[in-house]
Amino acid sequence: MSKRNEKYKMSTAARKENRYGLAFVTPPFIGFCLFMAFPIVFAFIASLTKWNGMNNMLDNFVGLRNYIKLFTDEKFWKVLLNTIIYMIGIPCGMILGVVIALGMNRKIRGIKVLRTMYYIPVISSLVAVSILWAWVFNYDYGLFNSIIKAVSGVHGPNWLGDEFWVKVSMIIFMTWKGLGTAIILYLSGLQSIPRDYYEAAKIDGASGWTLFKHITWPLVSPVTFYLLITGIIGGFQVFVEIVVMVPNGGLNYSAATVVFYLYEKAFTNNQMGYASAMAFVLAIIIFIVTAINFVGQNKWVKTID
Repeated sequence: MSKRNEKYKMSTAARKENRYGLAFVTPPFIGFCLFMAFPIVFAFIASLTKWNGMNNMLDNFVGLRNYIKLFTDEKFWKVLLNTIIYMIGIPCGMILGVVIALGMNRKIRGIKVLRTMYYIPVISSLVAVSILWAWVFNYDYGLFNSIIKAVSGVHGPNWLGDEFWVKVSMIIFMTWKGLGTAIILYLSGLQSIPRDYYEAAKIDGASGWTLFKHITWPLVSPVTFYLLITGIIGGFQVFVEIVVMVPNGGLNYSAATVVFYLYEKAFTNNQMGYASAMAFVLAIIIFIVTAINFVGQNKWVKTID
């Protein structure tokens, strides 16, 4: 009887534990279904229709016509290229981030203040900093052109009004935007590297560059991988910066990104079905690029044993 009672108590405790587990899991599962799964399924169905947001979606079924149209849309390929060009700012920010982190990875007075100053842009409103940079790039009275004119006596370029310079402007902005995160994460990675590695290498006569090449850079590669993945995903979704700094998409649509074009199709032209197809193609591109990075990480991402 005692063994039977013990088994009964164990089964009762297990059922009680399962009920508690389900109680904790249910709210996020419901949230996922309502705010993730359902919108994804709904958007996919919409991408197969000529829905404008007001008409009956199922009565305007067009199959894969939106996707076929998208792949022959010259504007889509142009904004996709613009988006990829802006991602030049990702490696630039990473390079500057690791250089600054190396400088900050030492005991100097006021280092905590410097770390805070570099990280403030990350927690600042994207709209606010975009307005600030729009002023910096202003052709008539912007900070950059004022400095150029004061130094050389020549008026600077039309940063946001020229097809070439608007891309340069956005690359500069993308570099600056990701700099704070890169510095903090690289600094954390540098501080986790055991000092014994450097001391042993110095005894063998390794120079500063050799130390960086064979110890520092390989051992902060997990940080590099994380910044690369998140930077690419975020880079494909650039939108607010364009809306605030170049609200018309730039001269000949030279500044527009995929998400900007998607937004315009959906909410200006009321082509919700076409915009949904564009969103799915963008999601597939992001997935493929991310998957390639994950597959290739074993070849270059190192960890501290």
